[in-house]
Amino acid sequence: MNVLELSEQEIVRRASLDELRRRGINPYPAARYPVDAYSDEIVSSFSDDAPQRDVVVAGRVMGRRIMGKASFMELQDSRGRIQVYVNRDEICPGEDKDLYNVVFKKLLDIGDFVGVEGHVFRTQTGEISIHARSLTLLSKSLRPLPIVKMKDGVAYDAFDDPELRYRRRYVDLVVNDGVKDIFIKRTKVYNSMRSYFNEAGYMEVETPILQSIPGGAAARPFITHHNALDIPLYLRIADELYLKRLIVGGFEGVYEFSKNFRNEGMDRTHNPEFTCMEIYVAYKDYNWMMDFTGAASRSRHQARHRGGRLDGQGQTHRRDIRRDLRGHLHPAYLYNRLSHRDVAAHQASPRQSRTHRALRADGQRQGACQRLLRAQ
Repeated sequence: MNVLELSEQEIVRRASLDELRRRGINPYPAARYPVDAYSDEIVSSFSDDAPQRDVVVAGRVMGRRIMGKASFMELQDSRGRIQVYVNRDEICPGEDKDLYNVVFKKLLDIGDFVGVEGHVFRTQTGEISIHARSLTLLSKSLRPLPIVKMKDGVAYDAFDDPELRYRRRYVDLVVNDGVKDIFIKRTKVYNSMRSYFNEAGYMEVETPILQSIPGGAAARPFITHHNALDIPLYLRIADELYLKRLIVGGFEGVYEFSKNFRNEGMDRTHNPEFTCMEIYVAYKDYNWMMDFTGAASRSRHQARHRGGRLDGQGQTHRRDIRRDLRGHLHPAYLYNRLSHRDVAAHQASPRQSRTHRALRADGQRQGACQRLLRAQ
């Protein structure tokens, strides 16, 4: 990469990378690092009366407070953050103190991956931390991370630009708390649905993604070409037809979490590539499907809020569409709606004769009401 295309911080980080290599430190080791503990479990299980516990953790450096020969480092792993106490004489027991004085203080940057081996203790301020005995560089980060600072519950320099967050989702996951919970809850919902369907005796299947004839929905497909067969193929827009063929073939119930592709409009909540779950069961009707869907929904809710209480005591709420629409289809309601439409038409076309507009609107209202009465 041309050095002119790099930012100042990227140039500094690459210089640190070269210095690490000159010192014989591999910034990208391929060896396995034996992690045996995680931040959330360490904090939740710590007890002042328990024997000293040795742990090995790994994660990103998200902050440092350097104070002479002793420093504090904030380490973020896959489950949270924990403070690490780093003492020069502890990680450098010999005469050579370069690991602390040079590597830790000068060549280590925010975002680097490190491994820490030490024991858990509580600091004088009461924060549960890890007292490091050894420090290992696991991966050097060449691009800087956004630094979100919190003070009195207010975030400064937050990474909250919607365009950047969705285009660089990996950065959003690192710096913004709570984003990872969305992925975790999604997996829990999928697992609970699979478990519920499997317990009911239905089978998860896989159907073709490349199809010679796209079907199952009214949508524009993505088109590709099969070189060996020299034929056009389409990415599926729905898996409905193949699932129905399995029912015809003798399965009682089948379902699939499928990736569908529709070459149509898109926005933040409508992606051309999306996940769809479809289930088909033989010998059932729509009333059974409503009961089954309600029970599956309660199961998903319990999976997302394990140990919590369901709102409404887990009852399924239904609405009578005929009763709800009866008031909207009443002639008086339509007459009132058409009157509001006439007001908008009057404001949009002021040049028209008022008498002509009134006569035409009244005729439209009467005609609509007569058609509705005949339909009833």
